[in-house]
Amino acid sequence: MDTAAVERVFREEYGRVVATLMRRFGDLDLAEEMAQEAFVAALDRWPRDGLPPNPGGWLTTTARNRALDRLRRESTREARHLEAAMLADVPDPGSTVSSVVDDRLRLFFTCCHPALSTEAQVALTLRLLGGLTVAEVADAFLVEERAMAQRITRAKRKIRAANIPFRVPPDAELPARLRGVLATVYLVFNEGYLPSSGTEPLREDLCAEAIRLGRILHALMPDEPEVTGLLALMLLTDARRPARVARGVLVPLDRQDRTLWDRALVDEGHDLVRWCLRVGRPGQYQLLAAVNAVHTDAATAGDTQWWQVVALYDQLYAVAPTPVVALNRAVAVAEVDGPAAALALVDPLAGALERYHPFHATRADLLRRLERTEEAVAAYDRALELATNPAERAYLTGQRTELVGTAAGPTAEPSVG
Repeated sequence: MDTAAVERVFREEYGRVVATLMRRFGDLDLAEEMAQEAFVAALDRWPRDGLPPNPGGWLTTTARNRALDRLRRESTREARHLEAAMLADVPDPGSTVSSVVDDRLRLFFTCCHPALSTEAQVALTLRLLGGLTVAEVADAFLVEERAMAQRITRAKRKIRAANIPFRVPPDAELPARLRGVLATVYLVFNEGYLPSSGTEPLREDLCAEAIRLGRILHALMPDEPEVTGLLALMLLTDARRPARVARGVLVPLDRQDRTLWDRALVDEGHDLVRWCLRVGRPGQYQLLAAVNAVHTDAATAGDTQWWQVVALYDQLYAVAPTPVVALNRAVAVAEVDGPAAALALVDPLAGALERYHPFHATRADLLRRLERTEEAVAAYDRALELATNPAERAYLTGQRTELVGTAAGPTAEPSVG
């Protein structure tokens, strides 16, 4: 078994290991350190002995035993009491009764403490429990890796300084923490659907885990429209996954083979969106789900009701006026009013989205449609500088090559280099 395989297993199991250790030990630093020590042990043992039957269980047990060893070495009264409780698996007497029974989701709610900003909540939870690296979390927030590392460190420091307990809040406090939890689950799904690192074009494990958590949240809070909206959004997006990549190249929505879409997920997602419409309390995830419902309702790309998509993005921008929402709205505007109208909306977003490769990819496509070839090539080049997903890079490279070849003409000599 090679190192890459061990690393893949660890990425898949890291969040579960940390969640379990935090539930049992209540110590954030200890949970992280022992999870990492278990990984080091796996790197030593697994290539030699082979993958154990239950890799996640092996990592959890190893991390737990090492944590207990550390507590024994510390030999304080508090440590001995905690060790005894861990060995007996006695629940913390100070813990609260909660309907959240899933370990990872429990810790999502725990990390999303109202004393922290929403960004800090989401960043910390993604790092600790979502199994994402600091670089991947930074990409999700469109910031530099160093800045994100500092943000996570400050969040941990604030938790220690304020003596914020890592306990699951009682049911009455769950809605106040819901915003951070939903944002975290959605970002985990996004990282699975279009990974920002690694060699795989998709990470089905992250998509499946985010949907699993979404289903648990929906069962826990069936009357929360944004919970229903998020689940619908993930189902409708994941339904298209079988058609998203072909021979290692990303396939854009308008070129996908719609017969490959998972119709059961589409139908389930549409049912959830219709429920949200009946409730009539639109929010960010419900509106995004509605956009995806319009796309998945069209038999062909040409049947897409783009005016509906623009109208939904108008509502979404009123709820969440972010540059990314404005960019996605512009893509829809291009289908209704043409690429020139869309480009006039996209260009002013350059300052906010300079490091966001879909911004440059969108500009490249609009410029290509306007036959502004040199500018389009430059935009493709910038998108390729920023894009890290192999399937997306393959698609952008193909678009650029096709554009340059068309501009050069069939009789032009190839350039050197």
